[in-house]
Amino acid sequence: MRVAFGFKAHSGWAALAVIGENEARTHVLVDRRRIELVEELWAKQPYHAAEDLEPQKARDLVTRGIAEAYRIALRQMQAAVQREKARGNEVAACAVLVGADMPSWSIDETLAVHFRMHKAEGVLFRAALTAAAEALGLRATTVPEKELAAIAKERGVLPALATMGKSAGPPWGKDQKDAALAALLALPVRR
Repeated sequence: MRVAFGFKAHSGWAALAVIGENEARTHVLVDRRRIELVEELWAKQPYHAAEDLEPQKARDLVTRGIAEAYRIALRQMQAAVQREKARGNEVAACAVLVGADMPSWSIDETLAVHFRMHKAEGVLFRAALTAAAEALGLRATTVPEKELAAIAKERGVLPALATMGKSAGPPWGKDQKDAALAALLALPVRR
């Protein structure tokens, strides 16, 4: 079956929902899981880890944290694609929930204002997942998180989410629901 990934990223991890469309053209929840996007605890918040360091050491640590996030996101995306291939599924698309865009602050400019560090860390893991999908040639879509409910309602996918939740059983938390909605929105419509 054709499937789409949906991701809801957090600092250092993401909720992944894999949604498919079976032969009866019914949407089904194929998989849901938490994926880790860091190996070391400090890398969950690389800007915060660097805030008290000397400027060059701070830049080096943040750069290392960003590189780690991108490397691990790619590895996790490859693993997700391989799981679906092993199930006999074709990954048709990938959606990542995103927040507001961030100005292109330098590392130094980001470290200078605490709010900017939070913003940069919020964007980091979303961007890493989007880049990983693109690197694997997946049709990558970003969905503004604040608009998710309205877009899902407009596209008529909320009933499918309710049905999936019943079949999924607990826990069926907000992160998984949001990731599933994003995947539903990314799944190309079959003609």
